[in-house]
Amino acid sequence: MNTISRFDGFGLGLRRTHYADFLDGDVPVDFVEVISENFMVDGGNPLRVLTQVREKLPVILHGVSMSIGSAHGLDCEYLRRLRALAERIEPLWVSDHLCWTRTSAHNSHDLLPMPYTEEALRLVCDNIDHAQEALGRAMLFENPSSYLTFPEDEMREWEFVAEMAKRSGCYLLLDVNNIYVSAHNHGFDASECLRALPHDRVRQIHLAGHTDGEIKIDTHDQPVCGGVWDLYREAVALAGPVATMIERDDGIPPLPELLDELDVARSIAAGTRSKVAA
Repeated sequence: MNTISRFDGFGLGLRRTHYADFLDGDVPVDFVEVISENFMVDGGNPLRVLTQVREKLPVILHGVSMSIGSAHGLDCEYLRRLRALAERIEPLWVSDHLCWTRTSAHNSHDLLPMPYTEEALRLVCDNIDHAQEALGRAMLFENPSSYLTFPEDEMREWEFVAEMAKRSGCYLLLDVNNIYVSAHNHGFDASECLRALPHDRVRQIHLAGHTDGEIKIDTHDQPVCGGVWDLYREAVALAGPVATMIERDDGIPPLPELLDELDVARSIAAGTRSKVAA
C-alpha cells in the first residue's frame, strides 16, 4: 500500500455557505476538506463547484459513512463510488472515522462507538484492509468523540487506535477536540491519550468547537475553546508538521471569522515548532 507524505498546511472545510468565496477569489488557505458523500454523484452543482475549487487548491475527502466498524463488512458499491470520486479529484488523501454507522438493513447516519476489544480490533483492521485495497490507497482514520463506554472493553481508546494503525498500516486523523470531549466525558487525561498515540502515523489534525455541559457534545458549531488550543500545542509538539484544519458544520460564520481562527492555529503551530527546534 502506498505511503502518505506529510503536508504542512492550514485549511478549512468547504461548506455551501462559502462556495462563492472560493469560486470568486483566492481564499488564503492551503487546502480544503469536503464531506465525501456529498460529492459521490455523477453530476450536479456541488460536484461542479468542487471540480473548480480543485483547480485552485488541494482537496481532502473526508467520509462519514464508510462504517469501518461494521460487523457486516463494507458496502462495495459505496467503495466503488468513493474510488471514482477520488480518481476524479485526486485528493491529498481519503479519510473516515473509527466508528460504525449501519447494520445490514439500516443506516443510522450517526458515528456510533466501537467496543475496544480484540475481536473488534480484528474486525476493524480487516475492514480497513478491504477499504484500502478497494481504493488503491492508504487511508486516514479519525479518533471518535464518545459518550459511553462498554463493560466489555479490554483496552483504552488510545491503545486500540495505536494497534489499529500498526496492524493495518493506515494513518491517523487526530481530532484534538474529540480527545478533549471524550476525556471530559470519561474522566481520562487528555494529555495522556495524546502522548500515547503513534505520532509518526498522524497526517492531519482537526480543530473544532463543542457544546459544554455535564456531557460535552461534539457539535462543530462553536469556536475552538482555550482547552482545545492548549491541547493543540501539545499535538503539534508531538506530531510535527502536519495538515491542520478548522471544522465548522453548524452555526457557520462569515468566512473572515474562520480565517481569523485559522490564523490562531498558524500562530500556535509556528510558536510551538520554534520552541521544539530550540
